[in-house]
Amino acid sequence: MFNNILVAVDGSDHSKKALNHALELAKKFDGKITLIHVFSGVVPLATAVETPPTPTLTPPASTALAEEIVEETKRRGKRILDEAERVVEEHGILVEKVLREGDAVKEIVAVAQEGKFDLIVMGHRGISKLKELFLGSVSEGVSHKAPCPVLIVK
Repeated sequence: MFNNILVAVDGSDHSKKALNHALELAKKFDGKITLIHVFSGVVPLATAVETPPTPTLTPPASTALAEEIVEETKRRGKRILDEAERVVEEHGILVEKVLREGDAVKEIVAVAQEGKFDLIVMGHRGISKLKELFLGSVSEGVSHKAPCPVLIVK
């Protein structure tokens, strides 16, 4: 039934609980787990209004700093995936990893469609009701747009 399971991981307690649920399902149905982590490469850049831009041959320090932040975010995503992969391998379950940059909802749904997954398992984030009203949550967005069932773990 659930042979091909996509698990969204972000290093939070909720995503660790979601991974544990996915492990139980993969054991029960002799399934495979694909781990996905989506990081954002968007870094807001602030420039002084009074300072007119000056042409340079090298990128401004703010651009270099933004690139460094994105690279560190990507490295953190790889560490999260590696840690989750070790957990899955300890249980003797086949595992793959996917690291994507972009909007979490769009990327998770796209991978779910591309991989023809039977189930998406993800943690529920405990954000405030007001923030959720304005921004929505990743788990809510995925549950509305996913091509397969979504298990949200609290």
